[in-house]
Amino acid sequence: MELRERFFNVSFQNFFLFGPRGTGKSTWLRLHFPGALFVDLLDPETFRVYASKPETLLMAAEALPEGATLILDEIQRLPQLLDVVHLVMEGKRRDLRFVLTGSS
Repeated sequence: MELRERFFNVSFQNFFLFGPRGTGKSTWLRLHFPGALFVDLLDPETFRVYASKPETLLMAAEALPEGATLILDEIQRLPQLLDVVHLVMEGKRRDLRFVLTGSS
């Protein structure tokens, strides 16, 4: 697989990254955020954990170091996690950066 340089710069804020499947969103994120907590909702076990208990994301966020990045890949598969993300962003972990991806 060939990686092509993109004109998208890394943001220091929370952001969504949307696009068709197979265009390299996850690959780009893994390259630019190597230390991030990467929650892959295409993984069946991960999906089951967060689907059955969305507040697991709260515990994961609380365990991250200050200024960490939390990536939720394929968020459209589990939209109820958006409420948890909002809760964390507005709560006591405003220092975290959230990156959410979605496929169309």
